[in-house]
Amino acid sequence: MSDETEEVRIHRGLKGVYFERSAVSFIDGKAGYLSYRGYSIHDLAAHSSFEETAYLLMYGELPTAEELGKFDASLKAARQLPTPVLDLLDAMKDAHPMEVMRTAVSMLGSFDPDLADDSPEAVLRKGVRLTSQAPMIVAAHERIRNGLDPVTPNPNNGHAANFLHLLTGEAPSADAAKLMDTDFILHAEHGSNASAFTARVVIGTEANLHAAVTAGIAALSGPAHGGAAEDVMKMALEIGEPANAADYVKTRRKNREPVTGFGHRVYRAEDPRARHMRDGVEKLSKEMGEPKWFEILQAVVNAMQPYSRHGVNVNVDFYSGVIYYLHKIPHDLFVPIFSIGRVPGWTVQAIEQKANNILIRPLTLYNGEEPRDYIPMQDR
Repeated sequence: MSDETEEVRIHRGLKGVYFERSAVSFIDGKAGYLSYRGYSIHDLAAHSSFEETAYLLMYGELPTAEELGKFDASLKAARQLPTPVLDLLDAMKDAHPMEVMRTAVSMLGSFDPDLADDSPEAVLRKGVRLTSQAPMIVAAHERIRNGLDPVTPNPNNGHAANFLHLLTGEAPSADAAKLMDTDFILHAEHGSNASAFTARVVIGTEANLHAAVTAGIAALSGPAHGGAAEDVMKMALEIGEPANAADYVKTRRKNREPVTGFGHRVYRAEDPRARHMRDGVEKLSKEMGEPKWFEILQAVVNAMQPYSRHGVNVNVDFYSGVIYYLHKIPHDLFVPIFSIGRVPGWTVQAIEQKANNILIRPLTLYNGEEPRDYIPMQDR
C-alpha cells in the first residue's frame, strides 16, 4: 500500500485539474481575461444586454433581432410563480433569502411543464423559465417578509428593470436598470467555479436541471464562494471614511487577515469584470449624493496596491455590494442577486455535461488505519 501511495499526487480542491472540455467561457487568470463563447466580457458589458448574453450562452451564438425578440418573449411569458410556491415564500418569510431561493427552485421543478422531458430542447426551455423565475422568487420573498404583496410584472420592462420594479414597487431609472443589467452580465458565467462544478456533478447523475440549479444555489450560498459582495459593504461601513482606509488595510495585513474583495482563485491580475462595476459605482454614488462610498473603495484599492504584485487584486464583488447598498437593497439579498445572474451559466454547464455525460467520481487517497480485526462488544 505504501509504495502505491507514494506515486499519488493530491490536488487539493482539484486545483489545476482539467476534468472536462467546455466551449462556454474562457478565463486567462494571468492576463485577467474573460470571454463568453469567444466574445470579450468587456464588449458584452459595454454593448450587450443580459437577455442577449443569456441567449449567447445558451444557444452558442449572438441572436438576430428576430431570435432575440422570441427569446425575450419566452422570458416574459415565464414571469409567474405557481400559487404553492408563493405560499412557500410566505411560510419561509423569516428564512434567509438564499435558503428560500434554494427551496423555491427545487419546488418549481415539480410544476415545470417539461418535468418528465430531459431532452436538450426541454432542458433549454427549463433554463429559460428558471432565468425568468429566479428574480421573481427573490423579489416576491422580499416583499412578503416586509408585509407587502408581490408586484405584478410589467411586460414592457427588460429583465433587469423587471427585477428592480418587482423588488421596490417603483419603476427604476434607465441608469439603475442598465447597471443591474451589467451586473447580471458579469455574473452570468465563470467556468468551473464551485457552484457550476456542483451543478455538473448533479446533472451528471442524470438528475434534472432543477436539481442541478438547486445544488448550484446551495454551493453559492457558502461565504467562501458567493459572500464577498456582502462582506465588502460591511467593510466599507466599518471603515466609515476614506481617510481611515489605509490604517484599516495596514492593520488587516499586519494581523495576516485578508482584505475582502481582493484575490480570486483563478485571477492573478485584476478581475476583468471589476472595471465595469467600478465605473458604475463611481457614477451611481455621485448621482445619489453619497460619493464617499466610492472614495472609500478607491482608498482601499490604493492601500492594497503594494500587494498587487503578489496577485492580490480587486475582484468583481468588491464593487457590487456598494451598488446594491445605494439602491437600499438589504445585505442578505446580495448573494441571491448573484444567483439571478448565474442561472444561464448553470443551465449551459448542465447542457454541456449532458451532451457528453460521464459520472463525475474523483478519488480520495485513504490515510486512515491499517487493516485491523473486529473486536466483539464484550471485549472492548
